[in-house]
Amino acid sequence: MDLNKTIQTLKEHPDYPKMGMIASHLGVVRKTSLNGRPVTGIEVMFDEDIIQKTISDIEKMSGIVKVIVETNGGTLNVGDEIMAVVVGGDTREHVFPALMTAVDRIKTECSRKKELF
Repeated sequence: MDLNKTIQTLKEHPDYPKMGMIASHLGVVRKTSLNGRPVTGIEVMFDEDIIQKTISDIEKMSGIVKVIVETNGGTLNVGDEIMAVVVGGDTREHVFPALMTAVDRIKTECSRKKELF
């Protein structure tokens, strides 16, 4: 995943002049679980159809121009990139909530994850 390349793609969108902000999220595999237990990696699967529906929903939010999501499924090691989300819109008051909603929905509705110990 190359956030600079993804942002450049967003800048090439025909409605780029309407954007006043671009925000991004890059999720990576951390070395400890939320309970502090050491992790060697994760297994993660994404449902691309639900991701596309999520993108469509987020792009309907006020002020949002474009959402790009990249995922990396399979068996991943500590430090590997899991997911990138880039949101372009008019103002931070619209873009930050849209980014948070997109990330939260992808994590809860569009993916399954199993930590490896």
